[in-house]
Amino acid sequence: MGLFSRFTDIINANLNNMLDKAEHPEKMIRLIISEMEETLVEVRSTAAKNIAEQKTLDRKIVDTQKAINHWQTKAELALNKDREDLAKSALAQKHKSQAELAALEHENQLLTDLLTDIQTDSQHLQEKLTEAKNRQATLIRRQASAEIRLKVREKAVIHNIDEAMAKFERYQQKIDHLEAQVESYDFTDNQDLASQISTLAADDAIESELAEMKKKVANA
Repeated sequence: MGLFSRFTDIINANLNNMLDKAEHPEKMIRLIISEMEETLVEVRSTAAKNIAEQKTLDRKIVDTQKAINHWQTKAELALNKDREDLAKSALAQKHKSQAELAALEHENQLLTDLLTDIQTDSQHLQEKLTEAKNRQATLIRRQASAEIRLKVREKAVIHNIDEAMAKFERYQQKIDHLEAQVESYDFTDNQDLASQISTLAADDAIESELAEMKKKVANA
């Protein structure tokens, strides 16, 4: 059984309220669109039948109008020939055709009014269908966005924290290594400087001792 029991249910339906109350809005909107499309097909099929019927009526109206003109001409011809009896018979046929024309025109007007109503209903239904499809597109976008956001959040919670900590640890180790390299250079430089200073001190001692030896030799 469909969501709507009659055409006016669709036209008067408040889609927002229906979807807000639905347990599964995405399924509900698909059903609504499906039923609207089926109803629109039925409405258009009915309109097509009525249009075809009206075209048939239009042809009958034209033929009947020709018949009226035909019997009018025949009546005038009979009267000109002093055949009043034939003229009356022709006028009787004319009146019969006029009655048929009145009935055909009345039926044609009813069909015209019906087609006008169908056209109005079709427009309203198309508007509702467009509204439903727009709402469906919105739901699809919201669902896709929510799914992506959920995946991002899940990855952030499960993986990203541990990964960030691991990256931080590796970064810290890299800094430690760089600092160790700097300290090793400083240590080497300091050793070289100490050696040079010790050499200078040793040279001074040798020069001093050499000077003392020269004095003793000169005084001897």
